[in-house]
Amino acid sequence: MNIGQAARESGLSAKMIRYYESIGLLKPALRSDSGYRLYQAADLHTLGFIKRSRDLGFSLEEVAKLLTLWQDRQRASADVKQLARRHIDELDRRIGELSNLRDTLEHLVDHCHGDDRPDCPILQELASGGCCN
Repeated sequence: MNIGQAARESGLSAKMIRYYESIGLLKPALRSDSGYRLYQAADLHTLGFIKRSRDLGFSLEEVAKLLTLWQDRQRASADVKQLARRHIDELDRRIGELSNLRDTLEHLVDHCHGDDRPDCPILQELASGGCCN
């Protein structure tokens, strides 16, 4: 199948498929006599793996490691679990940061009168850079 068909089947754009190929996540596609990329079922399976990994928030570097582990039938599942655990830890850290940002903004919104007065604690906080009171 051509790249457009592979894109439809995988749920990825043709541009992303070419990018994943260019960085080595996907092996170089076979080429037709006229130079068009041709993809096989195995390529679609790999693209599905990449897409699902990215949907779960894994970085491109992590996806590359996961692909290597997936393709190595002698791998230890402990290696996969360790990589996934590190990703969970990073997600937890980011969730904590986002939660703090939300709490700060919620506090500012709660203290804004939201009326016709020009004073606004939200703008005051933004203008201060969050460093000076």
